[in-house]
Amino acid sequence: MIEQAAEVLGYTFRNRSLLDEALTHASSAGSRLESNERMEFLGDAILGSVVCEYLYHEFPDLLEGDLTKIKSAVVSRRVCAKISKAIDLAGMLNLGKGMAGRPGLPSSVAAAVLESIIAAIYLDGGLEPTRDFILRQLKPYIHEAAASAHQQNFKSVLQQIAQKLLPSNPVYKLLDAKGPDHAKAFEVCVELGGRRFGSAWANSKKEAEQLAALKALLELKLATREGEGGVVLLADAVDAEALAELIAQPTETEA
Repeated sequence: MIEQAAEVLGYTFRNRSLLDEALTHASSAGSRLESNERMEFLGDAILGSVVCEYLYHEFPDLLEGDLTKIKSAVVSRRVCAKISKAIDLAGMLNLGKGMAGRPGLPSSVAAAVLESIIAAIYLDGGLEPTRDFILRQLKPYIHEAAASAHQQNFKSVLQQIAQKLLPSNPVYKLLDAKGPDHAKAFEVCVELGGRRFGSAWANSKKEAEQLAALKALLELKLATREGEGGVVLLADAVDAEALAELIAQPTETEA
């Protein structure tokens, strides 16, 4: 078991009993205190801490709300279960007869064993090997979630472009508001480099600002829409001179 775990996890346990406890489901334990449930509790906290620390250092330009969205997407039952099944932790898990006879391991159980393994590595070897294991498994999911969050934060994208390439920042203008207080809609546009871009309506000012930022990105050809309505950013290779030329061109609202 130690050799199999070392191959699967990339970590060799010194204390075999910690590994055994991490792989003992309540259905096969004499009591729940002898199962991996306490390790699951500890592993969940360690997993969240390691991911939060990584996000904090890896994405210094993201606000707390964006970091929280990424963390929630990554530290989830779905992702933990997916990783657990990918590295075949289920094949090493000790299950009772009722659980062992099922055709597939429930996602909740698969996710829980990953968390218990994280706790076992931590108790056996400390934080560094635990961090290495977590990030080795989760980095692809973290960066996929970060890309998705970044793509949807059009205000942040436009702000970063302006700060990097222009002498002024985007300015959002509230043009109109309609409807009763409990269901009000807002019209917002963005001004950038002395130019006003197309306005957008939404049921909150924040959402209207995001849509207005997207309109500016689309009109400046710094973004494009995919076939199914998704947005692809094209801003990475734009320099200051090219952006100045784009702003100088008539926008769709002026053409």
